Amino acid sequence: MDRVEAELLKQATDTLIHAYDPRHRFTTQDICHMHRVWLGSVYAWAGTYRQVNLTKGTFAFAFAAQIPALMQTFERGPLRRHTPCRFPSTPRVIAALAEVHTELVLIHPFREGNGRVARILATLMALQAGFLLDFRPIHGRRRTAYFAAVQAGLDHDYAPMARIFRGVMRRTLRSAA
Repeated sequence: MDRVEAELLKQATDTLIHAYDPRHRFTTQDICHMHRVWLGSVYAWAGTYRQVNLTKGTFAFAFAAQIPALMQTFERGPLRRHTPCRFPSTPRVIAALAEVHTELVLIHPFREGNGRVARILATLMALQAGFLLDFRPIHGRRRTAYFAAVQAGLDHDYAPMARIFRGVMRRTLRSAA
């Protein structure tokens, strides 16, 4: 299943890159659409908010009953503030990517694929700002740092996730050179 989801993710990302204008303000409907484009051929519930509570180890994501309200708040807050992502400085773009990514992953609106949908959204936002993002698999120390960055978002501390995005941008620029 991992291989199928990975191939569908690549296809969905390619499709979605051409679906949104650089001046597009993303909405929660767009995020549901991204999830549906990616996983709609695999899961009947793709693109719909989860109805079950989820945990990762001892970390509990938002209660399922709260997701619609949390996603509305997300749309009125970070999505509205940071999209279109056309800021004049790289640090400002990184800050926008970090906040939006962290908040979406913390809400965890779908049963499966939340981090990957958040990466699709980050890719689309970065493209609005004129950047490419190449997310390589996160292993070892980087994986631990990523989960710690998500958890720091509980206190609205986006600096750890900003460090993750700075690293992604650095690796992307090196691989393009």
